[in-house]
Amino acid sequence: MNILKTCAAVLLSLVPTMSFAQNTNDFVTVKDGHFYLGDKEYRYVGTNLWYGAILGSEGVGGNRERLVKELDDLCAVGIDNVRVLIGGDGRDGIPSHIAPKLQSEPGVYDDNILKGLDYLMVELEKRNMRAILYFNNAWEWSGGYGAYLDWVGFKGDVKGSDGSTKHFDQTPVPSIDGWWEYMQYVGNFILNDEAKALAAQHVRNMVTRVNSISGQPYKDCKALMAWEIANEPRCFVNDDLHKSKFLEWIDEQSRLIKSLDRNHLITTGSEGRHGCEESITLFKDIHTLPCIDYACIHIWPNNWGWIGKYNQNYDSDKGVKASGPDPVVDNVKVACKNTLEYIDEAHEALAGCGRPIVLEEFGYPRDRFLFTPGSKTKGRDAYYKFVFDIIHDSGKIAGCNFWGWGGSANVKHVIWERWDDYVCDPAQEEQGLNSVFMVDKSTLKIIKKATKKIRK
Repeated sequence: MNILKTCAAVLLSLVPTMSFAQNTNDFVTVKDGHFYLGDKEYRYVGTNLWYGAILGSEGVGGNRERLVKELDDLCAVGIDNVRVLIGGDGRDGIPSHIAPKLQSEPGVYDDNILKGLDYLMVELEKRNMRAILYFNNAWEWSGGYGAYLDWVGFKGDVKGSDGSTKHFDQTPVPSIDGWWEYMQYVGNFILNDEAKALAAQHVRNMVTRVNSISGQPYKDCKALMAWEIANEPRCFVNDDLHKSKFLEWIDEQSRLIKSLDRNHLITTGSEGRHGCEESITLFKDIHTLPCIDYACIHIWPNNWGWIGKYNQNYDSDKGVKASGPDPVVDNVKVACKNTLEYIDEAHEALAGCGRPIVLEEFGYPRDRFLFTPGSKTKGRDAYYKFVFDIIHDSGKIAGCNFWGWGGSANVKHVIWERWDDYVCDPAQEEQGLNSVFMVDKSTLKIIKKATKKIRK
């Protein structure tokens, strides 16, 4: 018996220690300005699925059956990359905010959503798909900057859009208090050490998380492509102090993430020059920090006024008469021209820096600014095709995530109401404004063709 035990012990000693990530080929890497998966260049057409963790939850708002269907449908059109919000933050009950929130107080998490994120990552790995996970948000729809300022008790005065001084005891709600007021207020986030410390602790909590379903540490998860510091992080105030503090914060956050996880890539979440107070120098600076692995840009022809006066999501007069011209269709060429110039500027700024660029958000409205799934998308289809051709032909963009995936959602209201199906248009936007649904056959055909082309 002792001999048998000895032999067994010797045999066991020869078996490698179990590891979830024995092969570095499991992870997306960067070399000479390109993404690689193993020894093969990795290029992709992906989408935004910010609500993936909520959908994976078994709590309120969750629907695992739908999540599985959405992932299968994405695979069917060739999409293997999704950009996902880890979770919302802050106080509940604000109409323009998503629900449910992950973090109601600093470090106080809704375990259902954490498990929903775990479930999502397991399902992605089954399908050999990859995710970009972002921690924070400069905008109000998930809490983000404003939630952290509220948690540390920040109160402040801002100069309103009308020139008057306005005082707020908590973060302004843009749709009520004004967008200018919101932006000036949350510009205090990057100056507030207490708020940034809470954000850093959230990063630690998530990067060191162990998946409750697989038992796998997130740092070893091959379904994870990259950690992202925030959705569209900005300094919001155009002065040297805010810009320097913004650069410093991106550096601190990226170094923290890299100290906890050396397997996965890190990026900023930036819109590009437009998200850097129109400074291409600041765009270059944040994307050439030592722990930032690749650059990202966002492009919004509608929001940025490239297709005419119907350029904002909140215009009360938005709508195009059936008998009149359609700026969504008529201005596609202008949108494409400006898009190429924006991409060229980012590419030139980072030339020789060894950082791939991802266009991780872009969207285009439906014809005549309709929101109904399945309504005409002549303008969108032309714009999508143009963007996909740039990615395939120019070599300036390594991948993209269009905004966004609505899939099989049943859209009940123009503005989201609890607990409507989630689409990619967040709660403050018209549901269907930018989302792609399974009934949008012409758009899906273009996406499927692009995914096949980019893999050749």
